[in-house]
Amino acid sequence: MVFRLFVEVGGVAYVSFGPHAGKLVAIVDVIDQNSALVDGPCTQVVPFKCMWLTDFILKCPHGACQKDIRQAWQKADINTRRAATRWAKKIEARERKAKMTDFDHFKIMKAKKMSNRIIKNEKMKFKQYH
Repeated sequence: MVFRLFVEVGGVAYVSFGPHAGKLVAIVDVIDQNSALVDGPCTQVVPFKCMWLTDFILKCPHGACQKDIRQAWQKADINTRRAATRWAKKIEARERKAKMTDFDHFKIMKAKKMSNRIIKNEKMKFKQYH
């Protein structure tokens, strides 16, 4: 298997767990094989096990300050580009489903039943005439 995504300075990553889970961060510096200095909600060291790399790359120098990272972030329009990806939509749908109440699940079940009933009736009509 060929690797597509590489850890590099300016790379944008998604924090999967920890105190900043669900946030996007930019890699400012690679410390060692296990962790990197990132800038996002705050500048801190984050292990690679907590990050999922994305396809987005910022044009910023090695060890850039927070101001430079923010300017590159705005220029590259990372937030809107990420919101348009299937990955972001899938994560948002998962979060929305986790927040659903029992009544919401009930409403969805009733809607699916109604939809399936309509489809079944149309199939039966089609079979009768053909």
